Amino acid sequence: MIKVHLRLLIFMCSFSLFAQDYFPSNSGVIANNSNYTAFTNATIHVSPNEIIDNATLLIKDGKVVSVGKSVNIPKNTTKIDLTGKTIYPSFIDMYTTFGVEKPKRGGSGPQYGASRSGYYWNDHIMPEQDVMASFKYDAKSASELHKLGFGVVNTHMPDGVVRGTGALIALNNNADNAMRVVDGETTQHLSFRKSVRSRQSYPSSIMGSMALLRQMYNDAKWYEAGHIDTKDLSLEALNKNKNLLQIFEAGSRANLMRADKAGDAFNIQYTIVGGGDEYERIDEIKRTNATIILPIDFQLAYDVDDPFLASTLSLSDMRAWNQQPHNPRLLAENGIKFALTTHGLKSNKSFSSNLMKAIENGLSKQKALEALTTTPAALLGKSDVLGTLKTGSYANFLITDGDIFEKKTKLYENWVQGTANVIANMNTTDIDGDYNFKLTGSDYKLTISGSVSKPTAKLESDNKTLGTKMSYSDDWVNLTFKTADSTKKEFIRIVANASTNNSLNGKAILPNGNELSFYANKNKTEDSDKKGDKKKVDDATDTPFMSPITYPNLAYGFTEKPKSETLLFKNATVWTNEKEGVLEQTDVLIKDGKISKIGKDLSSKNAKVIDATGKHITAGIIDEHSHIAAASINEGGQNSSAEVTIEDVLDDESIDIYRNLAGGVTSIQILHGSANPIGGRSAIIKLKWGEAADDLIYDNSPKFIKFALGENVKQSRSRTNSRFPQSRMGVEQVFVDYFTRAKAYDQLKKSGKPYRHDAEMETLVEILNGERFISCHSYVQSEINMLMKVAEQFDFRINTFTHILEGYKVADKMKAHGVGGSTFSDWWAYKYEVNDAIPYNAAIMHNAGVTVAINSDDPEMSRRLNQEAAKSVKYGGITEEEALKFVTLNPAKLLHLDDRVGSLKVGKDADVVLWSDHPLSIYAKAEKTIIEGVTYFDLARDQQMREAIKNEKSELTNLMLQEKNKGLKTQPVKKKEEKLMHCDTMDSHH
Repeated sequence: MIKVHLRLLIFMCSFSLFAQDYFPSNSGVIANNSNYTAFTNATIHVSPNEIIDNATLLIKDGKVVSVGKSVNIPKNTTKIDLTGKTIYPSFIDMYTTFGVEKPKRGGSGPQYGASRSGYYWNDHIMPEQDVMASFKYDAKSASELHKLGFGVVNTHMPDGVVRGTGALIALNNNADNAMRVVDGETTQHLSFRKSVRSRQSYPSSIMGSMALLRQMYNDAKWYEAGHIDTKDLSLEALNKNKNLLQIFEAGSRANLMRADKAGDAFNIQYTIVGGGDEYERIDEIKRTNATIILPIDFQLAYDVDDPFLASTLSLSDMRAWNQQPHNPRLLAENGIKFALTTHGLKSNKSFSSNLMKAIENGLSKQKALEALTTTPAALLGKSDVLGTLKTGSYANFLITDGDIFEKKTKLYENWVQGTANVIANMNTTDIDGDYNFKLTGSDYKLTISGSVSKPTAKLESDNKTLGTKMSYSDDWVNLTFKTADSTKKEFIRIVANASTNNSLNGKAILPNGNELSFYANKNKTEDSDKKGDKKKVDDATDTPFMSPITYPNLAYGFTEKPKSETLLFKNATVWTNEKEGVLEQTDVLIKDGKISKIGKDLSSKNAKVIDATGKHITAGIIDEHSHIAAASINEGGQNSSAEVTIEDVLDDESIDIYRNLAGGVTSIQILHGSANPIGGRSAIIKLKWGEAADDLIYDNSPKFIKFALGENVKQSRSRTNSRFPQSRMGVEQVFVDYFTRAKAYDQLKKSGKPYRHDAEMETLVEILNGERFISCHSYVQSEINMLMKVAEQFDFRINTFTHILEGYKVADKMKAHGVGGSTFSDWWAYKYEVNDAIPYNAAIMHNAGVTVAINSDDPEMSRRLNQEAAKSVKYGGITEEEALKFVTLNPAKLLHLDDRVGSLKVGKDADVVLWSDHPLSIYAKAEKTIIEGVTYFDLARDQQMREAIKNEKSELTNLMLQEKNKGLKTQPVKKKEEKLMHCDTMDSHH
């Protein structure tokens, strides 16, 4: 009781510490408490790498005065004996929304202009936003965080692409903001998500957010240089905040890489909030040099009792459950700095258990403590006052009964700025454990667990679990349980004292009112950490099983990335797509990623020889119009999105890459959608399954952009069609207006005068200067004619009309203009403007001298483009060789890549397919699909992978069943539908 009174005295005196000394007092005499408090005989973790046994911590006025074995304790010091106890620095969470009300959605319907004046032209850019303007201290939430060990949090407003400044708050329930606010302006926050409070449509995609950030940084430099006469409070704030720590909420590995890419363009090193999946590409993450704020929101095991439901689970989802807890360990092992956060948890209560799980999976306790103390303190620039218990630091510390990273360790108190927050009375006897007792001839086993302040009980007798209620206060246990006779609703009550750790003594009151003496003896348990066994988890060699990480980390991924080989195909039928035509019984040698030789009786030392007798070899199929392997397709927030690029949103984990390889596809153009007349820039990639997103893009890739005509861009089927243009006439005026402006922009740029860098205009200038090519979504002949005339008016040419289902009507004009046609084989009448489409379209355009390709615009059709090309033999009498060119050489020409791919010619890239049969046959299978000498798809290997996938899923299923049998929580299996992207697919990210 003496210790309790001491704490009460310290608590009462602490109030005066938090009143600013120049404030008047109208509530009594001003009296400052200047007493010292000394915590003696404790094991003190001064920092993650400095531990002092039997030491003293001396504090005064909310700060650490001294710490060590030989601390000079002044007279009148309040002493607290912590023999057997351990002290740690309190934890820091640097990414929270503590004390900030969740923003409310601001109406519905699109808005195409900003709603504010005097600020940036886009509502979602709000660097001027100060979190302190909306901050309201939340004592209840603070108390919950105290129980997890946190003493300080950084908070911010979670709304917008640029969200403004954050503040560092001490979780001191007994002070006001004058004391709690450690720093009112610590960080600037960013994300890819727009504000929920504004209806401004742009950006509507991740790539739009990236383009907006780039333009914003360029505009900030332009504004800072004094080139803007009007006031822009947003850009002023952005420039003012640029020296603050820049925290970017990414939420996934892919977005982490995108955020880093956006920052690198302006020499900004973001500290990035990750997604817990960084382990999938750990080398990429390391190369960013970013510090990660790491959520530990680990997935629950799936309930796989039902084998039919379990069969719908993807291997990637099963792996995520198994691999995520290893993520902190892998980051630490690779030297990637990270701080841990509660962000992303459905309930903060799961933080501690997830942290223990990370430690069980190999994260060292020292690294865990660093990630909760010194690392966030250093990032926030507060190492002098936070993160350690060195002299001068805030008196923010935890008192425990042992190693804080052990499940059975009790957290007694969390001191913040010298004020105690009692989690559990450390003078109360810890009664956790198993007890055996006899009562009225029956044997009972009592298990008590949980916190000291609120333990729970489980009672078993004769292999039955009995309904039990328990309370515990002042070392007295009150236990009520149902008798073993289930036919009666009778209860036994027990009152017992727990003044010792090893037994409970008291009395039992039976259902008939009789009283019996009660004694329960505590079973001895092995607690190696508290009984002197020094073996630590850090040194354990039995880290739980982790599924192998593959590239990409899903089904059919490679355990090791395949390498380029020297390959010699013998006796194949070779479709060259060159003047040599189709060569029978011919050999092809691939070496150093190129086609080295084509001929008969070839040989090569160290080559891997493949017997291709009876088989066919062609150039890899090229899809001129695809929407696979991208996280976004449309940026429809404006009528022009020339500033965005699909290259920013490539998805290197798209299973459609592998499926397309299985259909012999080696290259694709991923086009922006058709949401607006001037769309975004394309990404032309090779399907190098397992490579990182940026490594898929062609070296020195030709520059392309998507334009669109027709129903989609004038929003014919939109319920909120308020964006210009609303007619086909308006579409023409959009083009004329933008190219007129681009021409003026180019003239200013070339004049040598200062100019505002405009990413949208820069792209359009590239078109005017013949440096970027247009692929235009098109259907109706009148609009096709219109766009060719607009192009000729501004002295450039359209490169490709894609879809072009009325191309047969204007083939002669297309030939004269010099534009190619990339069309469907036999699609028609799927919407009104396609009513006049015919399957002879490709043949008619080809016969008129137009370069013709057959494309997919569909993730399923792209897997059988060889069959789509074959339809032109039926519809129009195209020769087989020319039909194959529709999906190989001709799309290569349209993409300005025919000097590298599209045909089998010595010196070209070895993008090659080995077919089991005639390549235009419905029976033909791609046995090998090779890109630059690397076999990315192999039919025989595919069969082996299927068996390996089955075995791995079985192993993970067994582990999940074990989790459930242990009584751990599981989640239900939910079948996920793959989202297939098309021209009109809008981003669901925002």
